[in-house]
Amino acid sequence: MTGDWADNCWTLRQISRPSEINMLFFIGRFRASVCLGKTLFCSWCCIKVKPLASLIKSSIYIHFCISLWQLTLMSSIRSKNLLTSPGHMMLKSKILLLTRSFMLVILASCGAPEKPKDNDIVPLEEDINTRISKNLQQTIEYAVINKGRINDSILLSEVTLVEKVYNGNGYKSIWRNDQEWLPATDSLFEFIKRSKELGLFPADYHLRSVQGSLYQLANDTLAVKNAALWSRADLMLTDAILLIARHLKYGRLERDSVTLRADTVINEDIFINALNQVLQTGDVANTLHQLEPKHPDYDSLKLGLKSFLDSTNFRRYTYLVYPDKDSANFYRKLQKRLFESDIVESAVEPMDTTAWRTVLATYQKEKGLRVTGKINETTVNSLNNTEWEKFIRAAITLDRYKLLSDTMPLTYVWVNIPAFMLKVVDTDTMVFESRVIVGTTKTRTPVLTSQVSNFITYPQWTVPYSIIFKEMLPQIKRDVGYLAKQNLMIVDKNDSIIDPYTIDWSKLNKNRFPYLIKQRQGDDNSLGVLKFNFANKYSVYLHDTNARWMFGKSDRALSHGCVRVKDFQRLANFLVRNDTIKYPPDTLKSWISRQEKHVVSGFAKVPVYIRYFSCEGRGGKIRFYPDIYSEDRILRNRYFGDKTIM
Repeated sequence: MTGDWADNCWTLRQISRPSEINMLFFIGRFRASVCLGKTLFCSWCCIKVKPLASLIKSSIYIHFCISLWQLTLMSSIRSKNLLTSPGHMMLKSKILLLTRSFMLVILASCGAPEKPKDNDIVPLEEDINTRISKNLQQTIEYAVINKGRINDSILLSEVTLVEKVYNGNGYKSIWRNDQEWLPATDSLFEFIKRSKELGLFPADYHLRSVQGSLYQLANDTLAVKNAALWSRADLMLTDAILLIARHLKYGRLERDSVTLRADTVINEDIFINALNQVLQTGDVANTLHQLEPKHPDYDSLKLGLKSFLDSTNFRRYTYLVYPDKDSANFYRKLQKRLFESDIVESAVEPMDTTAWRTVLATYQKEKGLRVTGKINETTVNSLNNTEWEKFIRAAITLDRYKLLSDTMPLTYVWVNIPAFMLKVVDTDTMVFESRVIVGTTKTRTPVLTSQVSNFITYPQWTVPYSIIFKEMLPQIKRDVGYLAKQNLMIVDKNDSIIDPYTIDWSKLNKNRFPYLIKQRQGDDNSLGVLKFNFANKYSVYLHDTNARWMFGKSDRALSHGCVRVKDFQRLANFLVRNDTIKYPPDTLKSWISRQEKHVVSGFAKVPVYIRYFSCEGRGGKIRFYPDIYSEDRILRNRYFGDKTIM
């Protein structure tokens, strides 16, 4: 239709006399100006009032104004003799596109919601509920458009669910009744204040804003008449309980292929159901606790966290990132951090090399670290190991439990990498624990879930190609006798043994290596005398070792990625415990003493969980383990770096 107006104007301009056309375009300019004014006025009415009549009227005026504006532009073009130029048709098309885009922008602005009011004082008590509902609707509409943002200080994290809740009840207040808060309101506020005992951050749930609003509404007679204040407080409380429910059920960590819970579909109705149950029963604590993991170790860590919080000091210290590409910036932060602990006298006064060496050596000696007088990862980790950072690690670990299945199997093997420990659980009872050795920082033990399917006594070890190329091949090229010293043999694709001295090792590399290297069975085998198999894509397993003295070390991140088990015989006996006829108690011991190879299967497959939990509850306290792979540090910086407790 806009194009038709322009076409008519174009044709009229070609057939009319100059004097008539000039008069026509003068009138067109005048009408265009009038229509533009009316358009702006009607658009303002549309934005502020938004009745349907204003929207329709605005649309008509916009269309008419743009048509006359096109007419005016054509007049200007003709006055410059551009009408007969070869490119006039292209110019005309651009004008039509520009004007239509302008019309769409104007029309789109008609639907923009009004910014929520800071104050909306209602003189008459009987009108307060109606005005609260109106404020609730306007605020939610604005927040939806602005990604949850209500104002500079309030962001609704669960704005989609909040909209669903209030749309379902006709935008009525949820937490208010007859000018008073429901009893559940105070219970929810207290729960928010104490949520750090669950590894949560009260500031995430509008603690200060809700506290301020509740105080005003309880102590300020004018605030009681403020419908905008009532509605904001109501929205924050609803958003808070929905977000708490999400965090207690699923945590804050992103799921991957290992931690994706096959038995749990994320259903957001769970959070709304929790809200409704709270409103019906008034029992906030029990309702929300039902969403937490049903895992004994989770409860133990919570108990330890409560004790930790009773004596903690949440002073914030400068967090150090190491290594840092900007060394000057790192040392400025390091000096500030040392000053915060009264280790140096100034946070800014320059320090020379000698001063740095003395300060670092003194700190390392006091903390029982290896004294080098130089900055290193161990020293940085010690400086970062504050009460606040420990709380964050506890919060991360609690969230890791939420990545487990809702229902754990009755029997399973659990390996905790940072603890260097394995435990066997049967019917919620820990049967036994064993020390383990896990992968180094360069050859990490992977997090995985599988099932032990069989075990082998006196196994052969097929060396992974990664170890062959990184470690063995360079040594073999220097000395072929290395193979015999390590009890290794070379086999071809047919599993035939090849004499290593007949091979031209200089021509072999990672792109050309048509052999396998296997280690013969025996006490010198790197797998020891027993290996437990379970399906996984990393080619790792549980096994014994020929270097059992390593279990005496405190830092047992020493393997190529597999998990070496100190009490391997006890684990094997547990797996076949229900088949005493086929496997009498001393059977395994006899096989090992006679150095016999056996493949044992047919027992009920036992799930195995290899996980990375850097702390756990023990005896009502928290036991922290080294963050050997820096997994906690990565998650801390990604999810919790900007958190505050209040």
